Amino acid sequence: MRTLFLYIASSLDGFIARPNGDISWLESVEKQGQDYGYAEFMKKIDTVIWGRKTYEKIVSFGGDFIPKDKKCYVITSQQLTQNQGVSFYNGNLENLILELKNQKSEQHIFCDGGAELINNLLKSQLIDRLIVSIIPILLGNGIRLFGTQNPEKKLRLLHCQAFESGLVQVEYEVL
Repeated sequence: MRTLFLYIASSLDGFIARPNGDISWLESVEKQGQDYGYAEFMKKIDTVIWGRKTYEKIVSFGGDFIPKDKKCYVITSQQLTQNQGVSFYNGNLENLILELKNQKSEQHIFCDGGAELINNLLKSQLIDRLIVSIIPILLGNGIRLFGTQNPEKKLRLLHCQAFESGLVQVEYEVL
């Protein structure tokens, strides 16, 4: 069975964006030639899942942020303009994820947010691994990575790495 990874950045106090959705604070750890393992991680992935707001944020950046060599799903209840290589899905989330997990593939599935999607996946016990890059900033307010209504989850630390920028990346397996 394939693994569903959450790979995301968070402030030290647990926010993935400011209240207005701004993520410019992520720039504080941008370093020339340093991608914090993202390119290597993406080699293990053939499917990407986004929530609608995250997808719209990615599209707003312009350029080539939608991977052409991956199957991409946007989970939404809204009708969106079709984008080549992106499937918009408004069916049963659990059914989709289980179908994707059961596909024959050596590669895995990557959820890139947002918070509502992440928390729905956690409540349904569908996320297998969490890779969180903790950015050295306290936002004080914003969009929480983890909601307050999630069931308790035990985790096992698989990897932890600190970088010169102050970013600390942790990888956990959901038990």
